[in-house]
Amino acid sequence: MLKHLKVENMYNARPINWLDAIHHFSFAEYYNPQNMNFGALRVLNDDLIAAHNGFQTHPHKDMEVISYVVKGALTHRDSLGNEGVIRRGEVQYMSAGTGIYHSEINEGDEVVRLLQIWVIPNARNLKPNYGEYKFNWNDRKNNLLHLVSPQEGNALVKLHQDVNIYAIELDNNKTIKFPLPKGRQCYIVQVEGSSLINGIALKDRDAMEAIEEDLKIAATSDLSHLLFIEMKKD
Repeated sequence: MLKHLKVENMYNARPINWLDAIHHFSFAEYYNPQNMNFGALRVLNDDLIAAHNGFQTHPHKDMEVISYVVKGALTHRDSLGNEGVIRRGEVQYMSAGTGIYHSEINEGDEVVRLLQIWVIPNARNLKPNYGEYKFNWNDRKNNLLHLVSPQEGNALVKLHQDVNIYAIELDNNKTIKFPLPKGRQCYIVQVEGSSLINGIALKDRDAMEAIEEDLKIAATSDLSHLLFIEMKKD
């Protein structure tokens, strides 16, 4: 089963003058009981953060939080004493567990585009943890780069949940296959550019839900940048 989710039908939040966000699922002032999550994927926000602004120190608990930067540089600080900056194609991971405070600030002069992904963990009250990973952009060139896996997986970022995240940048007219066997599902984001997935056209910032259906992805632009969030079926 496939479900095409067009960006123009998603909730566009502008709660403050420095943030322009697309909410894929219910979040903050956007509440839709029919759109709470997709399996363990609870939040996916596509955020544009203005220069010299950002999310000041705030708490999280019992959530796996992944930040994927598309443009600009994002600075992280937290109550564990961690501080770091991630840039295009890099990943920040935080297991909030029993509780953690953090901030995410755009300290640069250009807009930051950030995909913030929240995954429901498989246990509560875990020990808080943080990591950042400087993935090489070229490693996703016409190749599925495995960013995130479960604890028993082999990706650099490991979640407390049966979820895998892959990124790819396909050249125009390049094609890949992404199998989804029985019991698996995937949420796909067309981060940049455009593609055809099983003949369905996705444009910049569109998304798709896929359940137990093998996928054929063909790039239809010079830069077709996609993110795959694959998991156990509901």
